[in-house]
This record gives sequence, structure tokens and C-alpha cells, in this order.
Amino acid sequence: MSEQIDKQRSELTRHIESYTGKDGPYATAIPALSFIRFSDVIGPNYGVYKPSLCIIVQGRKEVTLAQESYLYGPANYLVASVNLPIAGKVTEASPEVPYLALKLEFTSSEILEVLRDFQMGVDKKENAKRGLYVSKMEPSLLDAVTRLARLLDAPEDIKVLAPLIRKEIIYRVLQGENGGLLKQIAIEGSSTNQISDVIEHIMNNYEKPFKIEELSEIANMSVSSLHRHFKEVTAMSPIQFQKQLRLQEARSLLLSESADAADVSFRVGYESPSQFSREYSRMFGLPPIEDIKRMREQYDQKVKA
Repeated sequence: MSEQIDKQRSELTRHIESYTGKDGPYATAIPALSFIRFSDVIGPNYGVYKPSLCIIVQGRKEVTLAQESYLYGPANYLVASVNLPIAGKVTEASPEVPYLALKLEFTSSEILEVLRDFQMGVDKKENAKRGLYVSKMEPSLLDAVTRLARLLDAPEDIKVLAPLIRKEIIYRVLQGENGGLLKQIAIEGSSTNQISDVIEHIMNNYEKPFKIEELSEIANMSVSSLHRHFKEVTAMSPIQFQKQLRLQEARSLLLSESADAADVSFRVGYESPSQFSREYSRMFGLPPIEDIKRMREQYDQKVKA
């Protein structure tokens, strides 16, 4: 089995290398499939994981959700079943053996379609579980992912074959050791599905204040059940979730625009610039202006190198 996985991983490595150049993420001609390459350790980088499958073929990575860390490499794969604000750090990479990975995003409707087509049962009453997990890589999954990447060399086949292979990949993930965690997201009435509706609402309105009673109505849960299930899925409270979204968006705005930190704090929903600065420093290690200056200097050094 290990020889089979090694062969599949070698082919996948060649595909990723041939479709990436400099460090960074690369969209591909296959919808929702992207490749990532880094030639040095990097991070933490902050962002929101959409529902997706993440596979590393070279190097290692640490993903942090709230206070929890998930370490994975070529022997594993990571799945996010809902939108989650995370911090990602590449912990093993070099110019000679760069970090190479891929991400395949999917939707709850795609999961539900696979569940229906293959008559895969699920318990609606099952309690919500964490929306992020790491599982052991299986040859059947890696084979399907390799065949999907192989379509990049035959672009005329992508339109017809990519949707079929995507469906197979989702099926393999659902059949995996933690597949039950992914099933829950697609089933209407399940706790995870109800929490995903709350997550979507917060993401679409992150800059606005909310009442917890409003969220409990969206989830069709009591306030206490909402808190419990939300923390089970995201490892944080709704307020903490919103705070992470606000701070990530603020950092992105400060990097992309020549905007004043106080102005950005108001734009992302803070009423107090001083509170914004404190919470920003707590999350990113430095006050807003110093943090952005450091990031730009690091970028300039990398470009010159």
C-alpha cells in the first residue's frame, strides 16, 4: 500500500510543480482546485477556510483554530466542513524540497448529492462535532485526487470528467475514518447544518453587532444549545468568531489600502479604536501600524532575495 501511495504522491508532486512557479497559491483550470507552493517556512498566515479538502505532498503545515493546533503532512489530509477563521503556518519547506499542497473546495449541496446518490445514511440527531479534522491518507482518495490533477494536461476533458471525479473525491472523504463529521454539514435539521447557517449569517454581517437571541432563531435552537453546538463546531463562541473575522478583514484592508487604522476599525465594526488596537495586538503580536510595516518589510526582503 505504501508503494502505491508513494507512486501516486510522486505523480501529484510533478503536476503541482509544473503548474506553480514562484511561492504562493495558484488557481487552476479546474473549478475550486488550487495549488500552493512555498520554498521556505512561512506564517502564521490568517484566513478563512471554506469547506474544503487539503492535501500536502511535500512539507508540513500547522493549522490553528482558536487554541487548537492541527499538524499534518503527506501521510494525512485535512478537511474543513464549514467556514472557519484559521491561522496556517508552513513548518517544513526548503528551496530544494518546497512545500507543495492542493486545496479542493466543495459545497454542502455537492455533499448532499453524493449522500443521496450513494444512499449514505446519517443521523440527524447526532451532536455537532468540530468543523476541522485530520485523517490518515488512503490510496483510493489519493488516486482520485491524482486523476483530477491529471486533467490539467487534457483541458478538453475537464468539463465532462472533473465533476465526476470531484464527486468520487467527496465520496472517498465521506467514506474515510472521519467522514461522519462531513456528512452532518449537508443534512437539513442536523446540529452542524443549523450552526453552518449561523456561521454564514455572521460572515455576511461580521461588521454589524448581533443579539444572541437573533442567532438562536436562525439556528432554531435555544440560546444555551446554540452556544454549546457553536463551540463544538468552531472551537469558539459566536462573539470570538466574529472578532476573528473583523480582525482578519482589518489586516487585509490595512495591507491593501493606505487607510488609517482608526478608520479601518470603524469599517469592520469596532466602536473604539483603542479596543481595536488592543485586540489586534493580541491576535497578530503587534499594533496595527507596526504589524503592517513588518509585513511589508518582510515582503520587500523576499522580493529582493
